[in-house]
Amino acid sequence: MRALNYLELADRLDRAGIGTSAAHQRKALAGTDIDVVTSPWAGGKPAAGAASRAVGGRAFTEFDVAHCNLFGPGSVAVARHARAADIPLVLHAHTTSEDFRDSFRGANLVAPVLEKYLRWFYSLADLVVCPSEYTKRNLQDYPVTAPIKAMTNGVDIDSLEGHEAFREEYRETYGLSGMVPFAVGNVFERKGLSTFCRLAQRTDYDFAWFGTVDDGPHASETVRKWTSNPPENVTFSGWVEEKRGAFAAGDVFCFPAKVENQGIVVLEAMACGKPVVLRDIPVFREYFTDGEDCILCETEAEFVRALDRLDSEPELYERLAENGRETAAEHSLERVGEELADTYRSLV
Repeated sequence: MRALNYLELADRLDRAGIGTSAAHQRKALAGTDIDVVTSPWAGGKPAAGAASRAVGGRAFTEFDVAHCNLFGPGSVAVARHARAADIPLVLHAHTTSEDFRDSFRGANLVAPVLEKYLRWFYSLADLVVCPSEYTKRNLQDYPVTAPIKAMTNGVDIDSLEGHEAFREEYRETYGLSGMVPFAVGNVFERKGLSTFCRLAQRTDYDFAWFGTVDDGPHASETVRKWTSNPPENVTFSGWVEEKRGAFAAGDVFCFPAKVENQGIVVLEAMACGKPVVLRDIPVFREYFTDGEDCILCETEAEFVRALDRLDSEPELYERLAENGRETAAEHSLERVGEELADTYRSLV
């Protein structure tokens, strides 16, 4: 079977959650009997496909099932082609109006319009795949009329191997010492930026956030406020070339995100043996267990207590770290590959 696994704007999303998930899918499918193509266009590019069509050839390459990871014009073209050619269509709902909010300037104004668009787009599918039952419920409420299946994004444990070797270099580079609460990923208010900074103000720990800080016209005022004048004990690294260095430098993954569809970065932290402290939101309740592989917090005071306990109770630190590794192992790419391959076969 030949499957299209398509991510438009891939060069801009390679370190975003969508790009990471698509990379996971492709690496996972490499261990199956599914032949994967990543471009829908004859000749590999839209212009080449258009040129082929202009002289009577095919605009699209051949595939037995189409799987799109974004919702832009390229994905719409693939969706229309798949429906016209009677090719099974899988649309991956990485984005919802809920997780779009608090991301960029004006995002909250756009979110209601985006919801209507996503309702239409995802309803074109023969099957919508999403990262969690939480996301599935949101999509059903729009309502998306296509069948919806929740499936983990997985975690690429192999890509994190050897992270310990970067610890000294990255801690020295960013001036970090003691127990370091940290986050990894693009800096958004949705991911709990204000809470993260206020927690730093209430403690003496060195806090570090490893990830891109947008400073263009689309950047939110909240992001500008905190990153332009952060608390003295907060470091914003900006882009880091080696994500293993980020996970090596930190000690407790502190992630007070307001909305997530799953949180690949949480699984990555767990895979690296870092205890995780998370906001108590439905999707984290779905995948993790408070007191076993994480600590879930509702208030800033609870976050502070959790950090203090992990600093002073080594047995708790080690127990959460070990249980977290086991949780991450349950989301292996082997599992993702098997689920995707079975899904494609059932549709074809």
